[in-house]
Amino acid sequence: MWAFAGVVMFATSLPYLIGFSNQGEQRQFTGFVFGVEDGNSYIAKMLTGAKGTWLFRTPYTTQSQGGVVAFLPYLLLGKLSAGPGQHEQLVALYHMFRFLSGLLVMHATYDFIAYFLDEIRLRKAGLAIATLGGGLGWAIIFLGRENWLGELPLEFYSPETFGFLALFGIAHLNLARAALLWGLTAYLHSVDRAETLDLNKIFRIGGFWLLAAIAQPLTALVFGIVIGLHISGLCLIQIWSWKKKNYFNAKKIKQVGESLFLAGLIPAPFMIYNFLTFNRDPYLIAWTAQNIIKSPHPLQYVLAYGAIAPFAYLGGRRLLAQSRFSALLPVAWALALPILAYMPFNLQRRMPEGIWVAIVVLALYPFQSTVSANKIRLGRWFPLAGVLFISSLLLLAGGLLAVVHPSLPVFRPKSEIMAFKYLAENASVNDVVLAAYSSSNALPAWAPVRVVVGHGPESVGGLELTTKVNDFYSFDTTDQARRTFLDEQGIYYVLWGPAERDLGGWNPRTASYLENVFDNGEYSVFSVINADD
Repeated sequence: MWAFAGVVMFATSLPYLIGFSNQGEQRQFTGFVFGVEDGNSYIAKMLTGAKGTWLFRTPYTTQSQGGVVAFLPYLLLGKLSAGPGQHEQLVALYHMFRFLSGLLVMHATYDFIAYFLDEIRLRKAGLAIATLGGGLGWAIIFLGRENWLGELPLEFYSPETFGFLALFGIAHLNLARAALLWGLTAYLHSVDRAETLDLNKIFRIGGFWLLAAIAQPLTALVFGIVIGLHISGLCLIQIWSWKKKNYFNAKKIKQVGESLFLAGLIPAPFMIYNFLTFNRDPYLIAWTAQNIIKSPHPLQYVLAYGAIAPFAYLGGRRLLAQSRFSALLPVAWALALPILAYMPFNLQRRMPEGIWVAIVVLALYPFQSTVSANKIRLGRWFPLAGVLFISSLLLLAGGLLAVVHPSLPVFRPKSEIMAFKYLAENASVNDVVLAAYSSSNALPAWAPVRVVVGHGPESVGGLELTTKVNDFYSFDTTDQARRTFLDEQGIYYVLWGPAERDLGGWNPRTASYLENVFDNGEYSVFSVINADD
C-alpha cells in the first residue's frame, strides 16, 4: 500500500518539479498547475501565519475582520518559514503537506475498504479506483461537449466527487478525508464487534472527528451526517424486523447512539464555535453569503457514477444480506447521494465528500469469493475499469502541459515578482495595495499586504469592487473620484503594470497624490500621498 501511495504522490508531483525547473530569468513558477487562484490564497494564508497571526484574516478584502480559528494547518505551516526566499519556502512546505496528506488519505482509504473487503486483491483494486478513478466525463470531453448541461464533468473540477484532484493539488482536503475515513473505520470497529462501550475507541473517533473539523469544517459535518444516516437506518430496520431476534437489536442501537454522543463531545466545542462565529462576524457572514458552490445537473452525477453504479447495487444487496451491523453504513451513505448533493445549502456540492469511497466498496463487494458461489469474477470485469482512470490521466497531462508551455497564471513575470518583493520589504503588514484583479490575487502570496479584491469568495463585494478598480485605472475617471476611492479603501500603494495598463490609458505618474517609489521599466509602485503630508 505504501509503495503504491508513494508512486502516486511522486507522479502527481512531477508537474510541479518540472514547473520549478522551467523557471528562468523572465518568469517564476507559482507552485500550482490548476486552481491557481485558490493556490495563491493558500500561500497567502501561510504567509499571514508566518507574520505571527494565529487567527485567520483574509488579505483579499479591506473590510474589517475580527479573526477566526480557520485554515489552521496553513497558518501553522507558515510559521516554519522565515528570511530570504520565503515564498519559495512556503510553496515547498505546501507541497510537503500535500505529499504527506496524500499518503495519509490513501492509507485511510485502504483501511476503510479493508473493513468490508477481505481479499487483498480487492483491497488493492479498491484503493486504485478510489484514489485514481473517475467517471465517464472524459468521453464528453472527447466529443467536444465539455460544457454539457452547463458544466464541466465533475471529475475535472470537484475534488469531493472523486479523489484524484485533491491528491493532485489540494492538501487540506486530503487531510480532512483521511480523518473522515479513519474516524468512520474506528466508529465501525467500536460498534460492530464490541459488546460494551470502549472509551479508548470513542476518544479515537472523536479525535478524528475534531481533526476533520480543523482541516475542513464541512467534512466534520459530513462525518456526523454519515453516522446519523447509519443510526437512522438501523432504527428503521429494527422497527421493520422487530420479530427477527437474529437481526439487529435495540441494545446494540442504543450502544451506537451512546458512542456517537460521547465521541461528538470532542469536536462539539470547535464546531459550535465555528458555527457561531460564521453567523455573527459581519465579514464571515458576507463571505458565506457569496461563497456559492452549487451541485450541477443530476445527470452529471449519473455521468460520474453511472459506470460503477450497477456493481454498487449488487454489492449493497449482498452486503445487507449478510446482516452485518456495519453493512448499512456504506449503503446508506451511497443512497443519500441525492440528499447530500442537493441540500438547501450554498455549499451543497461539498456535501458528497468521500461518498466515492463508499460506492467503490459496494461495487467491489460482489467480487469477493466469500460472498456466494455465484460471485462475479474480477478478471472478466476489471480490465473495463481502465475507463475509470482516463480522466485522471487527462488531468495529469493537463498539468504537464501547463508547465511545459509557461504562461499566466501558472507562471508570473519576474519583473512583477520584483515589484511584489519591494512591497514585501517596504510596506507594513496589512497595508492595502491597489492592483488589477489578476495581480491582486498573486500579490498576497509574496507580500503580507491586503488588496481591494483578488479572490472570488474571500473578496466581499468582489463584483462591484472589481468594477471600481477597473474604473480607477481608466483614463476617463476624474482625479477626485480616484482620491475618494483611495480614501474609502484605505489604500497605501498603487501597482502599475501590464494588467493595470490594459484597464485604461491613465498614467499614475501624472497624479500629484502618488509618488513613484519603485520602477523596473515594466512594473511601477506608487505610494499614496496623504492630504496632510
